[in-house]
Amino acid sequence: MDDSQQKPSDPEPSPAPSPAPSPAPSPAPSPLLDRTPLPAGNHVEHLNVNQIQVVVRRCSSPNVTEETTYFIPRNPGVDAGTNTDPPVVCCPLLHRLCPCPPKGLLASLITKVLLAAVLFGVVWSITEDECLPGGNLFGITILFICAVIGGRLVALIRLPKVPPFPPLLGMLLMGFTLRNIPVVTDGVYINFTWSAALRNIALAVILARAGLGLDPKALKKLKAVCVRVAAGPCLIEACTTALISHFLMGLPWVWGFILGFVLGAVSPAVVVPSMLLFQKEGYGVEQGIPTLLMAAGSFDDILAITGFTTCLGMAFATGSTWYNLLRGVLEVVGGMVAGILLGFLIQYFPSGDQKHLVMKRSFLVLGLSVFAVFGSSVVGFPGSGGLCTLVLAFLAGLGWGTEKAHVEEVVGWAWDVFQPLLFGLIGAEIRVSELKGYTVGLGIASLLIAVGVRMLFTYVCVLCSGFNMKEKVFIALAWMPKATVQAAIGSTALDMARSRKDEQLQKYGMDVLTVAVLAILLTAPVGALIIGLSGPRLLQKPKDSACVGTAAGGEDDTETPVTYESTL
Repeated sequence: MDDSQQKPSDPEPSPAPSPAPSPAPSPAPSPLLDRTPLPAGNHVEHLNVNQIQVVVRRCSSPNVTEETTYFIPRNPGVDAGTNTDPPVVCCPLLHRLCPCPPKGLLASLITKVLLAAVLFGVVWSITEDECLPGGNLFGITILFICAVIGGRLVALIRLPKVPPFPPLLGMLLMGFTLRNIPVVTDGVYINFTWSAALRNIALAVILARAGLGLDPKALKKLKAVCVRVAAGPCLIEACTTALISHFLMGLPWVWGFILGFVLGAVSPAVVVPSMLLFQKEGYGVEQGIPTLLMAAGSFDDILAITGFTTCLGMAFATGSTWYNLLRGVLEVVGGMVAGILLGFLIQYFPSGDQKHLVMKRSFLVLGLSVFAVFGSSVVGFPGSGGLCTLVLAFLAGLGWGTEKAHVEEVVGWAWDVFQPLLFGLIGAEIRVSELKGYTVGLGIASLLIAVGVRMLFTYVCVLCSGFNMKEKVFIALAWMPKATVQAAIGSTALDMARSRKDEQLQKYGMDVLTVAVLAILLTAPVGALIIGLSGPRLLQKPKDSACVGTAAGGEDDTETPVTYESTL
């Protein structure tokens, strides 16, 4: 290189520009370049984003090397170094909506479809025709998907100042629709054996949830008014239904009481969300009304289930009346003893130092519950299985203490799966072509009379409890809805009658199931509307915003209030 083109031997250091990509060295300098030699002791330079650095080294003697740095302005059109310009996209909108490879929502959708296709392929390769239209697995899958969709649609219905409708209504109606559309009915076929087994599993799961959800501290704090509200209306409605159905519908006395205890249970699925909403807004909190109804709801259901299982065992027993009565008592005692033994067993096994403790406990609770429900029918004592499940789950939760919350969560996941199946299968049991007009009419008449008597007696039960007139009317109205328990036990008698292949017993079982479904369809939405509309008008807000709900009857302010939500 010519010495005339060199800069002075002591050049000024170049300014510190910002970093940029490493340039390719140039073989020779150009007069057009901005030439600046580096200081001898520092070889670190910071480039501007619009410059390219070129370093030229020249040996003037064997022991002396001169180094010169040139900064070339970057051509905005052509990058002399690495081309960092974005690739040209022919259709930016299409590329944004459908990237390649897919990401985000589209990738998630494709993944789910792929998983479902692989699962279907595996099941089809094993079961063949069972997962094709007309097979049991195909019918169960379609029913489950439709029930979930129906529940989501009903949950989207929101009315001002009204609690949301329970999703179980959409599940029930979807099952009813699938069963009564001629073309769909042939493709969505489920054998009654499969249907009964799935409903019994769902019954075992819901009873396990109920047992785990019982709070012993709440039991100690509840007062006499809660006992009266929990037991009185249930027993009165069961007796009233038995009396009316015996004379109007022609049911035998024991089947009348079966129907009575099916209808005697209130639905926490409707009552509890409404009470939680009122509790949040402050309605009736000072008088403890939401707490009272949520606590009494679960005991009302347990009493109804116990009475139902006792009468169910008597209905299918053979022998004299006294023998059947003794058999019913034996089933109750046997179910409680078996539940106590199994409950204490799983309190200590698995021990607390084992791994995967929650999963093991959850498996034992669910497994023993299903075994109790199915095994009691096998040994000839069908009424003891439900009570055994309640007792063992309650004692197990009592021994686990606060750790039972994790087991309740796992059991809740199981219920999320079996709830759509239960209500969908219950709705699918009702065929419009097989219904008789007088059966529906007499069933609705029996239901309305029994519900009316129940509300009147509920009003009587809270007469001496410190509530005013409006609050008593609200409690009576709120004690009307029916849903979950009716779906869980409404078809049990029909399933047992089908296993006996007795046409007369099947007729009685179908009558019980029909009235149970009518009770769900009529009282659940109407009850939700009545509770939501009458609550703000009949209940009072607390004068002090810091006041929390206490049990009815003037409980001390220093005592911890009971807030109990049923898990049924």
